[in-house]
Amino acid sequence: MTFSEENYLKTIYHLTSVSDADISTNAIAEKMETKASSVTDMLKKLSEKDLVNYIKYQGVSLTDKGKLAAKMIVRKHRLWECFLVEKLDFSWDEVHDIAEQLEHIKSEKLINKLDDFLGNPTEDPHGDPIPDAQGRIIKVEKQLLSEFEKNQIGICVGVKDTSSDFLKYLDKQEIALGSQIEIIEKESFDSSFRIRVGTKEITISNKIASNLYIK
Repeated sequence: MTFSEENYLKTIYHLTSVSDADISTNAIAEKMETKASSVTDMLKKLSEKDLVNYIKYQGVSLTDKGKLAAKMIVRKHRLWECFLVEKLDFSWDEVHDIAEQLEHIKSEKLINKLDDFLGNPTEDPHGDPIPDAQGRIIKVEKQLLSEFEKNQIGICVGVKDTSSDFLKYLDKQEIALGSQIEIIEKESFDSSFRIRVGTKEITISNKIASNLYIK
C-alpha cells in the first residue's frame, strides 16, 4: 500500500470506531481535509484491493482484510508514540506528528521487536489501546468526565482530544494519565466542573471535561 492508502484506511478505521453506520465520503473528506472527489477515487482503488466495501452514494466500510490492515497501522503509530515518550523523553503532546511518519515503516519484524522491547504495552501515552500482532485489542471500560456527578471520584485513563494545545493545557493543570480526579461541584448553568486533582482544586469547562476519559 502507498502512504496515502494507509492514511485513508486509518481514517476510516477511526471514523468507524465512533459510528456503527457506513462512513460517508464527505466525512472522510472533512477528516482528511481534501475534496470528496479525491476520496471517491481513492475508495475505488481500495475497493479493488478488497480493503473496503464501497457502493457509490451508500458510504464505505472496511472489509476484514482492510480492518486488520488499519489496525496494524494504528499499532505501529501507537507503539512509536510509546517509544518516543518512554525511551527518548518526548512529551505526550509532541509525539503524534512524528509517529504519523514512523507508522509507514513496512518491517513487521521491526515492529514486533519494538513491541517486545517496550514490554508489550496495551495503551499508548494518550490512553488509546494498542492492537497486538493479531489485531486484538484490550478494551478498558471508561466514560467521559462530563458524565460524572458531584462527589464522584475516578482515575484519568485517556483523552478524547489528542491535539497539542489540549495536552499542553492538561500539563499546566497537572492532569495526566493515572491522576485521581474528584468532582467537588458541577455547575447547572454551564456544566462546568470544580475538581480536585491530587491536592489542587481547579475549575474546568464542560469542553475540557468532555475530552477526559475516567474510570
